[in-house]
Amino acid sequence: MEIIMKPVGYINSPYEKREDIPRQSVLSNETAIIEIKKDYRDALYNLEIGNYIVIIFAFHKSPKNTPLIINHKHTNGTKGIFATRSPNRPNPIGLSICKIIDLDEKSITIEGVDMLNGTPVLDIKPYVEWLNPESNDNVK
Repeated sequence: MEIIMKPVGYINSPYEKREDIPRQSVLSNETAIIEIKKDYRDALYNLEIGNYIVIIFAFHKSPKNTPLIINHKHTNGTKGIFATRSPNRPNPIGLSICKIIDLDEKSITIEGVDMLNGTPVLDIKPYVEWLNPESNDNVK
């Protein structure tokens, strides 16, 4: 099965090279702007400054033929790719949780960017804390 996705926008980030990006969004204080494509701008309705969003994006600069077993440089051990958060994936999809610090009718300014400049954004979802496993233990 082939799955085709079209970007809803693109990241305008201070990072131009992969080696400059922090390992995770929580390790970054940098800001970036998600420029939303015209056809998707109505989808910004009801987003709020100060809230967090989940950004699903394409690792557009990752190698195409990713090995399934890698030497994991942060733990000094061999791991299967699904046991890592490496950007080199069988399907190059990334996920970051970032804080909205500003927005207008065509863009979202975020804090905690860990994406390259020009990164295609595939989707944006609200971060809902109680939907996460550790947060919803009392809900069950």
